[in-house]
Amino acid sequence: MSPSPLLARPPAPASPSTYPSLPPRRCAPAVASAALRVAPATACGAPFSRLVTKRNFAASDIREDYSTPIDVVADVKTEKIVVLGGSGFVGSAICKAAVSKGIEVVSLSRSGRPSYSDPWVDQVTWLAGDVFYARWDEVLVGATAVVSTLGGFGNEEQMKRINGEANVTAVDAAKEFGIPKFILISVHDYNLPSFLLNSGYFTGKRKAESEVLSKYPTSGVVLRPGFIYGKRKVDGFEIPLDVVGQPLEKLLSSVENFTKPLSSLPASDLLLAPPVSVDDVAYAVINGVVDDSFFGVFTIEQIKEAAAKVRV
Repeated sequence: MSPSPLLARPPAPASPSTYPSLPPRRCAPAVASAALRVAPATACGAPFSRLVTKRNFAASDIREDYSTPIDVVADVKTEKIVVLGGSGFVGSAICKAAVSKGIEVVSLSRSGRPSYSDPWVDQVTWLAGDVFYARWDEVLVGATAVVSTLGGFGNEEQMKRINGEANVTAVDAAKEFGIPKFILISVHDYNLPSFLLNSGYFTGKRKAESEVLSKYPTSGVVLRPGFIYGKRKVDGFEIPLDVVGQPLEKLLSSVENFTKPLSSLPASDLLLAPPVSVDDVAYAVINGVVDDSFFGVFTIEQIKEAAAKVRV
């Protein structure tokens, strides 16, 4: 009777002499050199990179060269903003702050490049043009956000046009070309009575705000600063608005607890609303550019808080 397969003895292993003798192999103690190259991005322009590593190992008895491609997908987000009115007082501060944060900046204004030559100026693309006649397909190419500082004074029709219609035109263009964010520099209402808020300046600003919030309900930003101070450059001269604004801001902030009961009085904020540094406005804008959770309408105090998050 043949033995059960479960009890069968396995064949004896071959004699060591059957195989040729192999010399012992030792691992290399260290990497002697390493080369890294980054292949170009994909044709579609997506922010992906192909990393290829080349490693040479060295030991006393081993020479090996491995070249192994490694595909690494890296979602690198780069920001590019278009600042409308970028050569003005607030606009130039925004451009400067954006450059300091490594953000690509394009400015569109009627005057184009400013006359002064600060180091950051050369890092901005300056375009001269009118928002009503802009070639938006060229201005907005590659932008991730549009920032509008458009506004001004004049007669009723002029204020409605520059504060309202100009901004509405910009918002509509940004939305049409798929720009994901729009940031508007508006104005604090100073607790003015309604008949004063019916002026062309305020109605224009509020019309612009409504357009931003309706077209960009989850990414639109409206900043409402009061008096903005800083060093303002006009025709080669520097107007030190901070000489008045900075001490006044500190004074009003220090007595805020005492003046709060007065804030309900009509027009009280004409005296009690603290001024805002132009740098705070600029850095609040940068916070809006880089923080996707930052959207809606922001008051004077909220502007300062937002600026503090990104200020160095």
